[in-house]
Amino acid sequence: MISVDEAVTRIMSAFSPLESEPIAVGAAAGRVLAANVLAKLDQPPFPVSSMDGYAVRSVDVTQAGVMLNVIGSAPAGHPFAGRIDPGQAVRIFTGGVVPEGADAIVIQEDTTADGTKVTCQVAAQKGRHIRVAGLDFKSGECIGETGHRLTARDLALIAAGDVSLVSVCRRPKIALVATGDELSLPGAARKPGGIVASSGYALSAQISAWGGEPTDLGILPDTSQAVASIAEKSQGADLIVTLGGASVGDHDLIQKALGPKGFALDFWKIAMRPGKPLIFGRLGKTPLLGLPGNPVSTLVCALLFLKPAIAAMLGLSAPTTTSTAKLMTDLKENDGRQDYVRAKLEIVNGERCVRPFAVQDSSMLSTFAQADALIVRAVHAPRVAAGESVSILLLE
Repeated sequence: MISVDEAVTRIMSAFSPLESEPIAVGAAAGRVLAANVLAKLDQPPFPVSSMDGYAVRSVDVTQAGVMLNVIGSAPAGHPFAGRIDPGQAVRIFTGGVVPEGADAIVIQEDTTADGTKVTCQVAAQKGRHIRVAGLDFKSGECIGETGHRLTARDLALIAAGDVSLVSVCRRPKIALVATGDELSLPGAARKPGGIVASSGYALSAQISAWGGEPTDLGILPDTSQAVASIAEKSQGADLIVTLGGASVGDHDLIQKALGPKGFALDFWKIAMRPGKPLIFGRLGKTPLLGLPGNPVSTLVCALLFLKPAIAAMLGLSAPTTTSTAKLMTDLKENDGRQDYVRAKLEIVNGERCVRPFAVQDSSMLSTFAQADALIVRAVHAPRVAAGESVSILLLE
């Protein structure tokens, strides 16, 4: 058996960033930039008012009580065409272009208007309430860096830079296939002794959230011929993920059935709980990750190994979501496998605390659904008493 860290390293080293593709900025949320995004204009492109009021020359309004002639207006999108000369002002609104000659805004609350005259009740301050050209960013400035996963806020910034298309890494195509005579889909008739297949739904959602594009190839029976068909069914995938069949029982056929189809094993079995019987290798040129069949084992292994694989294909570093919390109940010493203990997070007296579930069976999805974190217990970790700090892996 190999360690979790070694398995992550070997999996990530098997992938390279995928090719890029152009995409409309409005559809780019969650995508990873494959090239820097450069602004195509200054923002704002010209000096604008940050308030409603009057554009003036500060040298004309050095004290309160100055009366000026109002010679026009400058609403947003309708710049005043002329120039402000001594003794003049232009009515201006938020976002309006500051007229030539003006260098200050006196807000409307500090003025008294009377027809074409306005009296300033305060002295003007040069530059006051004016957003200078390029205050936010300048033309040619990088407003999105290669390798950054785009958020909704990023989209607003890029659009403000007058950029309509961005270059992003192509989404990795992940082929999912479950094996097992006992499996049936939700709502379908169950076989004698059968169970409902569930992990695939969570995996598809996780893959999409992590930046991949899942394709569910369905459920295959436990026959060598059916399992061997994965080679044809997964054509075009960047990664094949199998669910179940990763152990050594008579019906665990992943390695046995795919060997004649060109499967080459990199490693099998990891010193961890849950998820020991994990497979990684290549089916021809396509990497294959064989996840164990127990639902919790499947999803924990996906978090630890599938997520980093997708990150590597997107040109990202290994995702890190570890933190610490205070333990609320004792934990006994650990054995020779790194343990991932399902637990609930609680805030007690302002501190983040974690309470492990009493039962940790790898088939129990209910506790996994309720869990907020996994307590990470290193190989041969000593007993930990309540109140001590432990390492946790956040699930969201």
